[in-house]
Amino acid sequence: MHQALYRKYRPQIFEDVCGQAHITDVLRFQAARDRVSHAYLFCGSRGTGKTTCAKILAKAVNCEAPVDGSPCCKCQSCLDIDSGSATDVIEMDAASNNGVDDIRRLCEEVVYTPSMLKKKVYIIDEVHMLSQGAFNALLKTIEEPPAHIVFILATTELHKIPATIVSRCQRFDFRRIDMNIIADRLEYIADSEGAVLERAAAQLIARQAQGGMRDAIGLFELCGAGGADVTEARVKTVLGLSGYETVAGVMKSVRANKMGELFGVVADVVSSSKDLSVFWQEMIGFVRDMLVSKYSGDAAEYLDLTEAEAQLLADSAAQFTLAELVYYCKVLDEGSASMARTPQNKRITAEMCLMRMCRPELDSSAEALSARIARLEDQIALLSMGGGFVSVEAKNEPEAVCVKEDKERQTEAVPIADTGDELVRDISEAVSRIANMDPALPEFLRSSEVYVSANGKSLTVYSDGFGHIMLSTPTAIKHLSEAFALAKITDGRADVKVIKKAVAKKESSPADELGGLL
Repeated sequence: MHQALYRKYRPQIFEDVCGQAHITDVLRFQAARDRVSHAYLFCGSRGTGKTTCAKILAKAVNCEAPVDGSPCCKCQSCLDIDSGSATDVIEMDAASNNGVDDIRRLCEEVVYTPSMLKKKVYIIDEVHMLSQGAFNALLKTIEEPPAHIVFILATTELHKIPATIVSRCQRFDFRRIDMNIIADRLEYIADSEGAVLERAAAQLIARQAQGGMRDAIGLFELCGAGGADVTEARVKTVLGLSGYETVAGVMKSVRANKMGELFGVVADVVSSSKDLSVFWQEMIGFVRDMLVSKYSGDAAEYLDLTEAEAQLLADSAAQFTLAELVYYCKVLDEGSASMARTPQNKRITAEMCLMRMCRPELDSSAEALSARIARLEDQIALLSMGGGFVSVEAKNEPEAVCVKEDKERQTEAVPIADTGDELVRDISEAVSRIANMDPALPEFLRSSEVYVSANGKSLTVYSDGFGHIMLSTPTAIKHLSEAFALAKITDGRADVKVIKKAVAKKESSPADELGGLL
């Protein structure tokens, strides 16, 4: 009989549990020193290891030859628990046994000593489903159980557990498992099963599992059904995903007000095997990720993304203001709710929402008005900055470096600005503003060094290579002046100087001279 992969590869000892070392280390320590508590409360989202750790702990406290707090998995006690024949380890599903009578029956049984094992272990899953009366019936027993009893309560909804129960248990919070940890585990399973799994596909599956190992293994088994190679394209097809690139392209079309392209995207999703609701959730997630990328120091700290996806996200986020992103979140959220209410109108809902995102003037909501006002404020601010655009000649000054010389006479190129100029350490807002003016410029500005004068009237941009060429055009200089003014880094439109970074000459060596003779 076929056994599901998530059951086949369920961890049997604490060391095999992925991503929960802050919990397994404590449980191992307690089991090794016979300091096991009488009641535990395991909290966390589905598939993060709550029931698995409960079963391992049940084996550890009854194991005849434990190894550093973990069960040996070879003695009769461990084998009986693994096979489910140990009558002293009782698993109870509170979703279907949630009445007062069920708990009273349990409380009557706990007085009896174990029949085969050292301790009786009660694992109550989904404990938040118990009724208030059932919790009251359990309260006294869980507070002062017999010495041979261990209670392990597991829940995905901690807020539904009465405080009187929580206070009588040792509480452990299971975290969502990191994307790369899940991907590593999937690759291990694929190697063990002789299956082909691409790293990009493993990461995509891990992201869709949202931190749940069981869900990830289930999705991997689904994608590899029939012996198929699990590639990124295969995962997208089976799960009905569009991918980061597609969603980023949609937002680019929104930025450019190309409604025809948006209708085409919706038509492609509808005509394919993809679910429009799944695509819509990808849209919501992408806009939320843009907010995180735009206003956090390091988006990788908060988001499970590859380097390429993180760069694509940063480039997309730079094209929108905060007011616009908040407005898009509201429109997408309303669209999601409407699709849930009337699924037969999903396509119409999606098209209308995308039109509202392109044209905020079609929407009279506060968020739409805020997005429109933000654009008007930028235009008014520019008009009030002295009239006319600054046009300053970009200079090519390869000697504009200061050379530090140490005792060994080694040189290092260091960019300098005019006396009194200060390095601008955070230019993210200016990058965002210039993206609205010319999408080709943000990346070059992001890799430049920018200095502003003490009075805020002049700006010096040090760039190199092709970036210097792109930022030196009169149009680019005008955009630079406006972007830094709108970002309130300069005092109104500033005089802009674009200077080419110089590369310090290496000190010649005998090897170089010899190479020149050959």
